[in-house]
Amino acid sequence: MAGWGAAEQHDKSKRMKAAAVPVTFAGTVGLFTPAAVPPSGTAVLFLSPWGFEEMCVRKFWRILAEDLADIGMSSLRFDYAGTGDALDVADDGRGLVLWEETALAAVSTLKSLSGFERLILISQGLGGTIAVRLSERLSEVDGIAFLAPVVSGRAYLRELTVWSKMIDEGMGLPEAQRQTEGVTVASLRMPDSIADAVKKLNLMTLSALGAPNGLVLMRPGRPGDADFSRHLETLVPHVEQATYEGYDDLVSNPTVAVMPMVAGHRILEWVKSIVVKPTAAVSINLMRPDAEPLVGDGFRETPVRFGAGERIYGVLCEPIGARTGATALLLTTAYDRHAGWGRMSVAMARALAHDGIASLRFDTANVGDSPPLPDAPEQVLYSRDQQRDVADALDLLEARNLLPAFVVGRCSGGYLAFQAALRDIRCNGLITVNPYSFFWDETQSVDEALRFAPRSLETYGRKFLQLETLKRLYGGQIDAGSAMRNMATVLARRAVRLCRPLFSLFPFLAGAREPVISGFHALAKRRVDISLIYSAHDIGLDHLHEQFGENATGLKHFPDIRLTIIPEADHNLTPPYARKVYLREVREMGLRLGRR
Repeated sequence: MAGWGAAEQHDKSKRMKAAAVPVTFAGTVGLFTPAAVPPSGTAVLFLSPWGFEEMCVRKFWRILAEDLADIGMSSLRFDYAGTGDALDVADDGRGLVLWEETALAAVSTLKSLSGFERLILISQGLGGTIAVRLSERLSEVDGIAFLAPVVSGRAYLRELTVWSKMIDEGMGLPEAQRQTEGVTVASLRMPDSIADAVKKLNLMTLSALGAPNGLVLMRPGRPGDADFSRHLETLVPHVEQATYEGYDDLVSNPTVAVMPMVAGHRILEWVKSIVVKPTAAVSINLMRPDAEPLVGDGFRETPVRFGAGERIYGVLCEPIGARTGATALLLTTAYDRHAGWGRMSVAMARALAHDGIASLRFDTANVGDSPPLPDAPEQVLYSRDQQRDVADALDLLEARNLLPAFVVGRCSGGYLAFQAALRDIRCNGLITVNPYSFFWDETQSVDEALRFAPRSLETYGRKFLQLETLKRLYGGQIDAGSAMRNMATVLARRAVRLCRPLFSLFPFLAGAREPVISGFHALAKRRVDISLIYSAHDIGLDHLHEQFGENATGLKHFPDIRLTIIPEADHNLTPPYARKVYLREVREMGLRLGRR
């Protein structure tokens, strides 16, 4: 974190870190990070925000947990019931009580593992409300950190409505395809009874807090956060406040999120300042067996660690009955956690298990809950290091007799799937969805490409015909320069496609095309089952046409490749019908490879 000396940072980078220890309880999965030095007697429970915000904060939580371990503090982070990797639950009308009960079970689990005497709660967003309720029921809580707290439930729900529209618009999702029923953000719908309970929340009415210490990290431009901090000062003896530096960059998009290291250092210093010396020696209980599987309708899921030093974290989903298909390796997209955008990977894994198809979903190094590789670059997308992670995942499947296997990925995960299939003969099949590219020029900046990636020409045309887009452009809310440069890029690529017949006459014009075509030939020679899936106006489809010509006519040389175009779908396959097409392709390939 900010404030480390250069030598200390260098020493940390040399260490191979293990992923947190997975545990299961109360129908959910927790990740326990034990103290790396003699334990202090105080442990930390992380209370996450909800939905898209939780996905953005996932990696930040892991970094904080590792830093807390270095000062002798064990911690536990977990998924609320019905979220992330937890089992799905019916909305029984109890509102936030459901998540409060999961949190109480997490406290008991953390107690059994760490033997803590005192407890600190670190919360963000809606997790602050859960923290308040826990402090009313527990006597061990010494402090609560409120990061960007939900002070007013009504204001929060209005903010989520705006957030939802911005995310959908950023993905190029047509208005008619947006999911607007209830409280829905980034394909995740908040249970109705929880939404009703949230609407009634108002932290300004708190009359007491069951903890003597508080920390409030306030979002810039949100005066309600400062009001809550002043109110908290009337309830508890010790309250500190600071600006939540980097908040907007953290929650804008998990693909380009910047970790708020200054804020993380501030939390760490506050935690150290309130830790009470233990009255007796504290022991950590890590002698329990591997986490018990979570069992649902037709599936059982086991959280696992694998790779050198157990550095990678994932979830193995297996059918309860006989296994009849090949195993699907579900790769992450960008920096989305392994549960997938809108829990897409969770839903897919459990549906596949019904048909006898096992799957493994996992975070590659430096994504979500898997620590980075020592001395690896901070930006891991489109890097060769991720191919080592896929190889380790295949080693796990081989050790558990779960081969044959096939790789499945979307966007950057689709690129990784293609590269993994090329390099590892244990990949018998490949499904790639909306890949931006099959070949990455390592001289190109990944960060710049992610922030300013162009859309298809059809998408630009459709958006410029919208009155709202014109208003935002006139009002300066759209970066006109970047938009024009992106359109010029798309037009140039389309010109290259039209000149494709010249490639055979002038090989130097082929550029990145040759390794892609040769890669597909190598896969065809190995008889790798291949399915390509694209949304109708995705920029990746433009790139496919660059490789295989207009309408991808060049694919006729690869008769065993299936090409599926999904109309009116966004890059993330938000519409339910688009996800059904995706699931159908994965299911059919799994069953087909299982019969070989």
